[in-house]
Amino acid sequence: MFTGIVEEIGRVESIKKGPKSLAITIRGNKIFSDLKIGDSVAVNGVCLTATTIGNGVFTADVMPESIKMTTFTNLKVHQPVNLERAMLANGRFGGHIVAGHVDGTGRIINREQTDNAIIFTVEAPKSVMDYVIYKGSITIDGISLTIMRRTDSSFSVSIIPHTLGETILGSAHIGTEVNLETDIAGRYIRHFMNLGSEPTEEKPKKSMQSLLVENGFI
Repeated sequence: MFTGIVEEIGRVESIKKGPKSLAITIRGNKIFSDLKIGDSVAVNGVCLTATTIGNGVFTADVMPESIKMTTFTNLKVHQPVNLERAMLANGRFGGHIVAGHVDGTGRIINREQTDNAIIFTVEAPKSVMDYVIYKGSITIDGISLTIMRRTDSSFSVSIIPHTLGETILGSAHIGTEVNLETDIAGRYIRHFMNLGSEPTEEKPKKSMQSLLVENGFI
């Protein structure tokens, strides 16, 4: 579990490609103060497990599902990445509850300055936008942010200078793809409200009318 407060910007040292997976080596600094093999690290918002550690680098395996759902399909050697260790139970909870399970990717479609803030507008698929609410929380590349406005297909966030300087959003531009994770509480609430009506691999989605008939309302 993470908070979305990025600790430092790391860098991709190497990428070893498998048929559908990756093994990546990341260089950092601050996170190595207590990092151990088996610990979780959010890399651009993606929860990964450190499998080897040494000389200021750690290696992690990236599964096919993670590659499919994230911007890791375009990951490159020497690319800067946001890093955050898993939260401590006795630490300050500065952001919001972040699982490191990316819901999908979005694309920055506008960047504008308003006084001391940079406002980013991100275009996102419906599967993400369904959980995006005004003044709600969202994670962009592992950064906990607050939604200041939304449309049916995009949302905007306001970034302070400190966040720009301490994360890779400082170099983001129109066209940059980003990892998105919506508020996990909203996902659970929606799931339980729609329990029995959402599709699975075993059963198709039921219509509202059929559910009403099954439960004796019609």
